[in-house]
Amino acid sequence: MVDNSIRTKLFSPTRLGEIELANRIVMAPLTRSRVNQEGVPNELNVTYYVQRASAGLIISEATNISAQGRGYAMTPGIWTEEQVAGWKKVTDAVHDAGGKIVIQLWHVGRCSHVTLQPNQEAPVAPSAVKADCNVYTYDGPQEASMPRALKTDEIAKIIEQYKHAAECARRAGFDGIEIHSANNYLLEQFLRDSTNHRTDQYGGSIENRARLILEIVETVTRVWSSGQIGIRLSPVSTEVGNTPLDSNVMATYGYLIQQLNKFRLAYLHFVEGTTGKDRTVPENVDLDALRSLFDGAYIGNNNYDLEMAVSRHTEGKVDAVAFGRPFISNPDLVERLRYDIELADVTNDAYYGNGAKGYIDWPKANSL
Repeated sequence: MVDNSIRTKLFSPTRLGEIELANRIVMAPLTRSRVNQEGVPNELNVTYYVQRASAGLIISEATNISAQGRGYAMTPGIWTEEQVAGWKKVTDAVHDAGGKIVIQLWHVGRCSHVTLQPNQEAPVAPSAVKADCNVYTYDGPQEASMPRALKTDEIAKIIEQYKHAAECARRAGFDGIEIHSANNYLLEQFLRDSTNHRTDQYGGSIENRARLILEIVETVTRVWSSGQIGIRLSPVSTEVGNTPLDSNVMATYGYLIQQLNKFRLAYLHFVEGTTGKDRTVPENVDLDALRSLFDGAYIGNNNYDLEMAVSRHTEGKVDAVAFGRPFISNPDLVERLRYDIELADVTNDAYYGNGAKGYIDWPKANSL
């Protein structure tokens, strides 16, 4: 049992940069695979997000910045006018319900399949290093395709894709954007020396491997105020693609975080441990030390419960806490945590692509 006087702090208002939150409970980005083949959000998505609008902040499911950035079927995009219109219905409804929502901008890089790519071309990556994972296609799970290495002169096009997506996100009515630089998708593939074997200005040294992330951050600050931009990192996660860690986690991520301080971002969002699994950290890595390098607000994520959230907030280690899977089966998670109401469990058969079932049919506590 968590002491009520201490617990109350977790449900107090706060600010992440310029984004005002009613409480410190954040809904983590959750891929649910429930849009159409064109990546356009629909009325199911509107209902889903509105049901969870009591979160201090909703971070949308990972959203493809381009057709090339897609690695999973039925995931949303933010590069066409139809997608913008679909998301605008979501953001309007969330705001009408008193919530705040930012969009997570996503390029999967090597974690894709040719059938999901324009003209069935090979996925792109910093280097031609195949991902050890399956991706969900329209024909079911398939092994990730062999990627091709981006040419140096193509990287400017990737940056432009992020800029265009950021512009679309503004028109779609979001309260901000989160740059997805975690879970070993494209940006983390550039950052880690295990997946980046380049010899140009985007490979080799830590400074070079961090270059793309920093150039993208700089570019989107021309579209959004820096206080409306967050970034997600996963320094010790091997997901997705069974990806080896960087050879010097502390130096690589420490450099990146210190460089990010120049932009005065709204927040840093860490996956603490392995994404969706445990919180184990190698002996030579100190995530709290990395977090302390960041000058702004910090969101902790991965297998939090109420007691851990309250404890780490009380100790000054987190400003807000992101909950993922509990939000799937508990649309009223904030209220359940606040009043010690038992949480509903969810199994992974409800995670992806089953229409309304397992998506918007979870009752709130007062409906039980």
